[in-house]
Amino acid sequence: MQKNNIRNGLIIAVVTIIVLFFALKDDFSEKIGYLVSFNPWWLCLGVLLVIAYWLLKTLALYYCTTKINPNYQLKKSWKLTLDTQFFNAITPFSLGGQPYQIYRLKKQGFSLEQGMNIIIQDCVVYQIALIILGTIAIIANYYFGIFPENSLLKKLVFIGYLINLSVIVILFIVAFNKRGNKLLLNFAIKVGAKLHLIKNKEAFLNRSNQIISEFHDSALLLMNSKWHFIKVIIINLFALSLLYLVPFTLIMGLGEYLNPLVVIVASAYVMLMGSFVPLPGGTGGLEFGFVRFFGFYIIGAKLSSIMITWRLLTYYLGLIVGAISLNKKEG
Repeated sequence: MQKNNIRNGLIIAVVTIIVLFFALKDDFSEKIGYLVSFNPWWLCLGVLLVIAYWLLKTLALYYCTTKINPNYQLKKSWKLTLDTQFFNAITPFSLGGQPYQIYRLKKQGFSLEQGMNIIIQDCVVYQIALIILGTIAIIANYYFGIFPENSLLKKLVFIGYLINLSVIVILFIVAFNKRGNKLLLNFAIKVGAKLHLIKNKEAFLNRSNQIISEFHDSALLLMNSKWHFIKVIIINLFALSLLYLVPFTLIMGLGEYLNPLVVIVASAYVMLMGSFVPLPGGTGGLEFGFVRFFGFYIIGAKLSSIMITWRLLTYYLGLIVGAISLNKKEG
């Protein structure tokens, strides 16, 4: 685990240096000038939007956990959300956050099955919110012609959209297809036994069937309340909308103006594109998407300065705060 973190940290550092090099190599002094000339009030507002995003994500996770344990504390969800920012930041496709969350929930008294269901539900509602905003962005662009037709960008957004939609389908299958999960896991155990990787096949089969049954029951409990499910989706919609408005504060911070609807549509497209970049934090892909979409409205040194500051707020700030939170004992 430690070696993986070090390796991923080195990848982040190398890719970040490469991205910064290409972002700053032309008109260096002008770009640095813009970076230090941001209106501090607009910059603070951008930071507040990121913190508000974390708070709403905390609330969504809190509602998922209290569905199983009504006595679960909000401050524990807050710390877990901050810790997760670190693991999401250092792993490709943000895959490190979920296993850590399940581990922490188990330490806090939830069973493995309950923890898995809480995190799966949290992932499902987030993905649904992402797809809803992505769909709105595609429809808005179609009717209002926000961005000129570009076959490459269109394909990249479409691929990202399909990937995120597929994630939702897979998560639902994992959570609710009890029979399919049993068949798959039983098959894996039988193969493991034949390869002499599993010694007591019957014990493994009994335990796996018990886990799947408890997992399925927990999933039904979490999903039994439709209003609860809708409420958590709405919270995630608000959270993502605030995150998508961060570029607006930075654009305003340099004395420019861009319609908030255009900013949200562009941000939604950037997030969809970044979903299939196999590097920690989507590094490289997200910067490319940001420059390409916002580049239709902001150009030159200002665009690069806004993009760098946007990444500092939406990615590196979470990485730093998450690392600090992770090393702080739970109260």
